[in-house]
Parts: sequence; structure tokens; C-alpha cells
Amino acid sequence: MAGFPGFAHVALTVTDLERSAAWYKRLLGADPVLDEDTGPFYHKAWLLDGGTLLAIHGHKSTDQDDRFNEFRVGLDHVGFAVSSRKDLESWEKKLNDLGIANGGIVDAHYGSGLSFRDPDNNALELFAPPNS
Repeated sequence: MAGFPGFAHVALTVTDLERSAAWYKRLLGADPVLDEDTGPFYHKAWLLDGGTLLAIHGHKSTDQDDRFNEFRVGLDHVGFAVSSRKDLESWEKKLNDLGIANGGIVDAHYGSGLSFRDPDNNALELFAPPNS
């Protein structure tokens, strides 16, 4: 058997699919490649560099007042790879230009990260390897 495979997709539950779709469309600069009602949930997905799909799901039973909290058991955040710290600087400018609040670039011995959140407080991070 081969090694454990990489991610095919990441799906985030959101409270307002249209609001979140507009936010992700602005962030990613593209329309979703998938936009369908499956019955149990509605989803939209974007194809990222490297072939991974980033999806948002709208479930009828989702509490509209709920927000993501990384202190609960489960997901802490979703990290997206960039090649260099210079790429992080470009993303920081883009986030600022889009009016998306972020924590600024934080450097550590294991790399540099730029954290921000979507409208449902889902924690997202752009991450560059050290010394890049």
C-alpha cells in the first residue's frame, strides 16, 4: 500500500451559504467549480492550486447563530501552503485590500503564518516554510 494520501477536499459548514460564497469568491478570485443541492446539504466548491477542492456546505439544520470555535473538539484551522514569506506579504496586502481582518504575518522557527477568519469564524491560515 502507498503512503497516506494528501487531501482531496476540505469542506466547511457555514450558516449562510450565499454570504459565504460571495466572501470566498472575493478571496479566491473565482467562481465555484461546483454548485449543487445534494438533498441533505447544498455545497459550493473551488478548485485550488494543486488540485484540492475547498468547499462550503449549507445544512438546513445548522444553527444560524452558531460560529466556529477552535477550542471545541475537532478542527482547529485550515492551513494553505504558499511558497515564500514574500507570497505571504502579497496575501497580507490582498486581505487588507479586501477588508478582511487578519493577524498579520507571524514568524516562527517552523515557518511564517498569516491567520484570518471567514464570516462564520472558521479559522484559516496561509503558511510559508521557514527561510523561504
